[in-house]
Amino acid sequence: MARQGAGLASFGKLTELKQRLLFTLGALVVFRLGSFIPIPGVNPDAMTRMIEQGGGLLNMFNMFSGGALARFSVFALGVVPYISASIVVQMLGSILPSWQQLRKEGQSGQRIMTKYTRWGTVALAAFQAFGISFALQKQGISGGIPVVYSPGFGFIFASVVGLTAGTMFLMWVGEQITERGIGNGISLIIFAGIVSGLPGAIVHTLSMAQNGELSVLKVLLVIAVVVVVTAFVVYMESAQRRIPVNYARRQGGGRAYQNQTSHLPLKINMSGVIPPIFASSLIMFPATAATWFSSAQHMAWLQTLTTALTPGQPVYEIVFGVLIILFAFFYTAIVFNAPETADNLKRSGALIPGIRPGKSTSDYIDAVLTRLTGAGALYLVAVCLVPTFLQTAWNVPFYFGGTSLLIVVVVVMDFSAQVRAHLASHQYESLLKKANLRRS
Repeated sequence: MARQGAGLASFGKLTELKQRLLFTLGALVVFRLGSFIPIPGVNPDAMTRMIEQGGGLLNMFNMFSGGALARFSVFALGVVPYISASIVVQMLGSILPSWQQLRKEGQSGQRIMTKYTRWGTVALAAFQAFGISFALQKQGISGGIPVVYSPGFGFIFASVVGLTAGTMFLMWVGEQITERGIGNGISLIIFAGIVSGLPGAIVHTLSMAQNGELSVLKVLLVIAVVVVVTAFVVYMESAQRRIPVNYARRQGGGRAYQNQTSHLPLKINMSGVIPPIFASSLIMFPATAATWFSSAQHMAWLQTLTTALTPGQPVYEIVFGVLIILFAFFYTAIVFNAPETADNLKRSGALIPGIRPGKSTSDYIDAVLTRLTGAGALYLVAVCLVPTFLQTAWNVPFYFGGTSLLIVVVVVMDFSAQVRAHLASHQYESLLKKANLRRS
């Protein structure tokens, strides 16, 4: 009877994991289907060719949306407005005193911050949708073929409503995946968009090699670089500095507890993929503004700036690298509070060997974190600039590496960790049930 009960419990737990996996898969299928539902009024062939001629930034954002931008579907904006709104809300939450208080109120404060993030997503999505639809009306490709069939208020209104609704639906799908599925829903949606374009990119690369546009040696070198950089990203995302922590001897309940030694783990890249995403979004603004004011005579400098901020140009490489470093330090300061960590250690009776509790501990942790963040920021810059070097030097036809590779690696690592956590929880509960049955 004991074995039979344990077997039924095991089957039930695994059924829950299967349901979560199937729910996640189903939600991602819905995302892929929605990326093929177009906004009315756009010439699909002209839109696709415009994206292909638009340079690396447009191709990168099209890749994040799984090709939805090139098709101008309802999911063309993807979840970028939600990510931007989340970053802004987190930044304000560490600056405004009233919002800092909300962060300390637990779940009730978190619900209010989530509401602010959603409203911010609506505002950013509507603004970006208006900008894109307004700019598309002026666009044409070689041969004079317009991208928009019937420009005017009707097209702009339909685009703003459709694109904003699509972004909000994706935000809801991402939240449902996080709650009912496996992994972080927003990250998995971006992951699905990136992965969906890989087969076509690989086929295109192989066809170029077959036609002689790329030599076999260059293809082998690209494959070697992909493998090496992927292994490097996995290593850096797993790397951490472990600060030793000792817990003082305590006595309670008639028992004396000996000194316990633990550690405080600090990741090298604590900011994740946020700095490259935010830096890419910021660099995109001059190009968008140049499209809006292309007819203004006094805005010629904006066109020059947009040309300089094209991937492959030295100015772009420098600005992109500097922005990644700045956002890495800024976002790490938001997500990790050294004084608060030092206070928590002091309240729990823990101390770092050789460091006084309180402000000295805070200063020590902050100094270690600053050095780690510096190394992590340089790592992000190196990985994010690899694609532009490949495209410039060898004319590689797909946007390998950079933010896309970081997202793929981080999402896969997080997804596998959560699956292992579910399996470990299942095994732990099975052992507890067996132990209880033996006692009875």
